[in-house]
Amino acid sequence: MFEEKLTFSFATTQEIIRKVGRIDAFRGQWNAIERKNNRYLRELKRIATIESIGSSTRIEGAVLTNDEVEKLIRKVQITSFHSRDEQEVVGYFEALDLILDHASDIDLTEAYLGQLHGILLRHSDKDQRHRGHYKRLSNQVVAHYPDGSQRVIFQPTAPHLTGKEVQELLAWVRTQLEQQHLHPLVIIGTFVYEFLSIHPFQDGNGRLSRLLTTLLLLRTGYEFAQYVSFENVVESRKVEYFRVLMAGQQHRGTPQEVIGEWMLFFLDCLEMLVLRLEAKYTLARERGGYLNERQRQLLDALRQNQPAKIGDLARRLTEVSVNTLKKDLRYLHEQGVLEKIGERKATAYRVRPGEIEKS
Repeated sequence: MFEEKLTFSFATTQEIIRKVGRIDAFRGQWNAIERKNNRYLRELKRIATIESIGSSTRIEGAVLTNDEVEKLIRKVQITSFHSRDEQEVVGYFEALDLILDHASDIDLTEAYLGQLHGILLRHSDKDQRHRGHYKRLSNQVVAHYPDGSQRVIFQPTAPHLTGKEVQELLAWVRTQLEQQHLHPLVIIGTFVYEFLSIHPFQDGNGRLSRLLTTLLLLRTGYEFAQYVSFENVVESRKVEYFRVLMAGQQHRGTPQEVIGEWMLFFLDCLEMLVLRLEAKYTLARERGGYLNERQRQLLDALRQNQPAKIGDLARRLTEVSVNTLKKDLRYLHEQGVLEKIGERKATAYRVRPGEIEKS
């Protein structure tokens, strides 16, 4: 049933093979990096998480910036929300956090779909009635654009057919992953397209589809997906995202529903993911990690006069408190950027030779 939509032209098939080969080659290289438990990975993962939350919610019409997202989820305890955007951001964060920590334990079943949907909409006041349950009313797919305009993209599966179509889709994915007749990335791309076409829940389908993309990538060995944001790539190509979805869905249920454009777009986004991660990782290594402006100034001060004690640095960086200097020095030392000389009051720091050439 689903294979009929994968009857691509020769040119499309060749391009898919090229893209898959590029992504798989990078996966092999990245897995070797990750096994080293590299110190830069934690920061890459943190940045990717913030970007994913911000981008995925903005695709659906939210307006919070990445900085606002970071400030919100860094709160130790969130007892109230000032907007629906904040509710959606925290729900997305909690669902993504669960996936990143427990991907190997989350099976692609109806029960888990409902659970993830429930977490995603846990804090959304207007979604309490239907969260975790399939839709009972028809739900159009609407694109939201930066100027505030909207456009109906397509009409998804009718409510009374939703359960059956989801069950068939999940069974197909499980069978294909077991039999390995199709490449995992083609299976994932097909799943995402079909999930969005069914639109099984009353709300939150777009966000959930992107969470499930990350889940399936992690479960099929593409561990690098947690260190760079797929959602951010899609946001940067939002107009094209809706266009290629509509290219297939306008022929929904007919022999003309071939999803070559969507598949190329999906794989191209993953290729962009690879390029971005290569660049981010290289930059992190060159800088010894992702440093804020204050930490870069601290390193510049050290290079000009090292080794230096905290008191020496405090006299040079008068706008930074001693406590903040201590925290920054501790962080840079833990990251292997600085060497510590002496003990207690005699403690001094210097930049590790060869570790950072430019800040």
